[in-house]
Amino acid sequence: MSVATTLLSAPLAISPLVRAADEEFDPNTVTPGVWGFVITFGIMIAVTLLVIDMTRRIRRTNYRAEVREELAREMAETEAERAAADLPSPASTDAADAAADEPTTGPAASDDDDRNSR
Repeated sequence: MSVATTLLSAPLAISPLVRAADEEFDPNTVTPGVWGFVITFGIMIAVTLLVIDMTRRIRRTNYRAEVREELAREMAETEAERAAADLPSPASTDAADAAADEPTTGPAASDDDDRNSR
């Protein structure tokens, strides 16, 4: 036998096997079953929870960005108002207040106080 005749006769030899498999297969009786449903339902619940969590995290990130932008805008407006009014910035005001609150007594002044009290 040649190769060509073998290849041509192969479908004839396989066809009874395919017909037997088709006859044994009943699509009404083949189902994933209870475990297939439970696993699919569990995956669906897990995906739903992940989507809810992702949405919450994205929303929180967006709110934080909005608050940062609003704070930056308010600070810029405040600085612009201070510049327009020629007021010192809060950082320089705080430094001046801290310098004014410090006592001016040093070691020499405390020695003088001790001598005068004797």
